[in-house]
Amino acid sequence: MPAPQRCAAEAVTRLCHPVIAAAVSPPCPRLSPPHGPPAPPPAPPRARPGSRPAAAMADPGGGRPVTVSDVQQLVRRKDEIEAQIKACYELLEGQKGVGMHEPLVDAEGFPRSDIDLYQVRTARHNIICLQNDHKAVMKQVEEALHKLHAREKEKHARDEAEALAEAMSQSQSLPQAFAKVNSVSPGSPASVSGLQVDDEIVEFGSVNANNFQNLQNIATVVQHSEGRPLSVTVIRGGRRVHVGLTPKRWAGKGLLGCNIIPLQR
Repeated sequence: MPAPQRCAAEAVTRLCHPVIAAAVSPPCPRLSPPHGPPAPPPAPPRARPGSRPAAAMADPGGGRPVTVSDVQQLVRRKDEIEAQIKACYELLEGQKGVGMHEPLVDAEGFPRSDIDLYQVRTARHNIICLQNDHKAVMKQVEEALHKLHAREKEKHARDEAEALAEAMSQSQSLPQAFAKVNSVSPGSPASVSGLQVDDEIVEFGSVNANNFQNLQNIATVVQHSEGRPLSVTVIRGGRRVHVGLTPKRWAGKGLLGCNIIPLQR
């Protein structure tokens, strides 16, 4: 093989297998007579130095919950393996395009002298090992993603259950409302006090759910409290809110400037 081609092959071989970084063999000599038996097949692939069988590859989480960082690390490892496989295939392509299955002997049964048999066999060996590693890493990526999604789903369900339990607890602890504000005029005493539309009234001065009979009860309290602050408690957004309301004359009608309707329970 010409010197430039051999140098290029050596460079790619170093990428595929660090153990042969300094070893480049010349083409194998003709070891058998013409028409003799073909060269013996290469030995079965053995694990590359530093590689681990699929069953021995560690859990990315190391016994702890899998994180997004773990998945990203596995993906980077997958990309590295794919780059190494590509480099080995490029080496085979540079050796007359022998690929993974083309014969390494000529028509007469002699080892081919037009290619570097050592590099071809090494590249094929490395491709098989790397493909096994790639399969193992892809399995780890799939398992890690499954664990990650399952944990996120479990966390979402737990958060929803806690929020529902909190809402039910607050709902059960809130007092019963007997009336509702369905309109508030701007600039009115009700508006100034902070009363809002859809506020549900649980206390209006001395009126509550136990003694409320009709809206006349509220009207009576308002008439007797003109110019004096009233303690009003409402339920707003699932929470109890206290409002200081002072009935008084203003530019609009009435002493409050809001409309209250009874709740049908």
